[in-house]
Amino acid sequence: MMDVPLWSEWWLWGSAALVLGILEILAPGYIFLGFAAGALAVCVMLLAVGLQVGLPILLLIFAILSLIAWLVMRRLFSLKKGQVKSFDRDIND
Repeated sequence: MMDVPLWSEWWLWGSAALVLGILEILAPGYIFLGFAAGALAVCVMLLAVGLQVGLPILLLIFAILSLIAWLVMRRLFSLKKGQVKSFDRDIND
């Protein structure tokens, strides 16, 4: 069995994605969701492709995929241009 560095283990990136997803639930606002998607994408790449690269390259891939995921989610979940969020009822009524 090869001695693989810890950062190249797929389960580490999968665990990071899970933790970041839980943090998103605790602090909503699509802050951690992009990072969770990036970590999950790196996890899938390591698991499916068997990618063996150094830590700087993995972090670069993670950062790029996280940014892309965040931009896509911002585009999908944001209010349309000119649209205003308003509430007709109070939650306590």
